[in-house]
Amino acid sequence: MKAKDKQAYLEEYEFLKKKGKPFFPYAVMKDSTMALIVVGVIIAMSIILGAEQGPKADPTTTTYVPRPEWYFFFLFELLRVIKPPELVPVATIGIPTICMVLLLLLPFYDRGPERHPGRRPIATTAGCLTIVAMAYLTYLGAIGGSPTEIEMKVPPQYEAGKEVVAGSGCLACHKIGENGGDLGPDLTHIGSQLPRAAIIRSVEIGPAEMPAFRDLPPKKLNQLSDFLASLD
Repeated sequence: MKAKDKQAYLEEYEFLKKKGKPFFPYAVMKDSTMALIVVGVIIAMSIILGAEQGPKADPTTTTYVPRPEWYFFFLFELLRVIKPPELVPVATIGIPTICMVLLLLLPFYDRGPERHPGRRPIATTAGCLTIVAMAYLTYLGAIGGSPTEIEMKVPPQYEAGKEVVAGSGCLACHKIGENGGDLGPDLTHIGSQLPRAAIIRSVEIGPAEMPAFRDLPPKKLNQLSDFLASLD
């Protein structure tokens, strides 16, 4: 900005500042009124529409998969993108904290007098990219399936085995279809890679870092093996 334009801007700012109204009670009254309206709308919606109630909490269950509220889906999805365990603190603490600090310090490192978005390309671009990234991650987090559910259609005779695999924690390390982790081999087509007997043996002894499931009841073991053997 040229010195002449800057001087004109400062003079106009001082003129408008003198014509303005005091923060108290003018601005305080407007903010308080709007806050009361928002609270009233929320109360009315909760009374008229109600709130979704899930099943009663069971502290003894081992299959419950917590999911955040929708406004935290972008952080939830960020954890799915940053998979290495050693980088989890970066996703949960580092990135959100850095972004919050940058936002709080905005008035100190962006002291330019311009307020028109077209004249502030860096700030405008950064803001738009942030909104797009959060919206995209929120969408991915909303449609992301539960890590304890296998979202694929199988013949009726393999449904029981699919439930055994989903409930045994296999998806914490193995991927089947679109869901699961990447710590272990992908089991989406395991039936074409290993025979049924080898699958049973692997489940019972737990090769490498995989835990052994030799205590699994024979019926469930057979159902699990039948399902995995059908994945070709």
